[in-house]
Amino acid sequence: MTSTHHGPRMAGDGRREANAATVLRTVLDHGPVSRGAVARLSGLSPAAVSRQATDLSRLGLLRDLPESAGAGGVGRPRIPVDLHVGAIGGPVAAGVHLGVPGSTFALVDLRGRVLARRHFPHEALGPERLSEAVGTELRAFLGRHVAGRPLLGVGAAIGGWVDPAAGIVVRHDALGWCRRPLAAELSRALGGTAVRLDNHARAIAQSEILFGRPAARRSLVHLFVGNVVDAAIGLAGVVHQGPGAAAGDVAHLPVPDSTVPCPCGRSGCLEATASNTALALTAVRRGIVPEAETSLVVDAAAAGDRRADRLLRERARAVGRAVALLLDVLNPDLVLVTEQASVLEPDYLEEIRGAAIDHSHVCDDPERIVSPHAGPATLPVAAGTVLLNPLFRRPIETLEELRSAKAAG
Repeated sequence: MTSTHHGPRMAGDGRREANAATVLRTVLDHGPVSRGAVARLSGLSPAAVSRQATDLSRLGLLRDLPESAGAGGVGRPRIPVDLHVGAIGGPVAAGVHLGVPGSTFALVDLRGRVLARRHFPHEALGPERLSEAVGTELRAFLGRHVAGRPLLGVGAAIGGWVDPAAGIVVRHDALGWCRRPLAAELSRALGGTAVRLDNHARAIAQSEILFGRPAARRSLVHLFVGNVVDAAIGLAGVVHQGPGAAAGDVAHLPVPDSTVPCPCGRSGCLEATASNTALALTAVRRGIVPEAETSLVVDAAAAGDRRADRLLRERARAVGRAVALLLDVLNPDLVLVTEQASVLEPDYLEEIRGAAIDHSHVCDDPERIVSPHAGPATLPVAAGTVLLNPLFRRPIETLEELRSAKAAG
């Protein structure tokens, strides 16, 4: 069912939505903050800020902090407002990152802070049973941790080619999925709870734009290196999707100096060279670890195994050479690299930076290459951002959509 709006109402609703988004984003960036300060920072009139703050408080997204008002001052007290975060009874979003060997569940508040988290290993499950099993486990997780707080919905992130508008995984080679209606499957398993889906590289990029470094809002490139290798591009706060939401497939980007054979028939492709799968298999072949698991390699290096450290540095340099190509083509303000070892240990990030600067023709500033702001919580925060990003861009419409989906379910 669709609703019909007439011309004048559409214009008014558009202004209201834009003003609400501006107020909400200003409070995210600066809160707790007084309404007067929101007006100065945002450029909106005090009256517009007051109306929107009242509406957003009524919707449960903002709250007054009278306990922080300056007592004993002269004149009308300046009562600050802040986001109504989940730790104090505010709304929460669930996030699920579906990986190949396992999935991560999380509950996050409006600032993208993780309130609860759980890892669900599922290597033994076949792809056909995966979405049902993840939905069942996620439902149990939410039953234990939501604890009466308003649940906005679920954000889901996964590798491969994802169409967010349709809620489908168009292609995920590692799982053998083709046009899988994952959002609908998870929603059914959760009793009709609204589920929004996106590619994990885009989700991490959007998380950095929303909650991370200010430079990310100007322009960024994100390179995700896991079992799946893909990328995302953000410009002026918007992550690019392209026709069919197919942007970001860099699995076959050539890595300079790499001769690793790829299933595509070529050699030196990025995924074949640097993925978790490639790293783990090499570690087993060299006798570094007994099982093909990346975390074992990282643990071995942390425990002082020089062979594991050398292998992780080899991968870091290969990733850095790929980063140099992206820098030269796009020259963004920020390059975000999600790669397990460098997220946990800064030395490996320095290897990535060094190789990138050595091979780039346009970038001589290694500080432009960073790990995600959320560190080890990157994936669950990004999954939650799939739901929270539209809320901050269109708070009133998005809340209506989420509540309508819940009522229909």
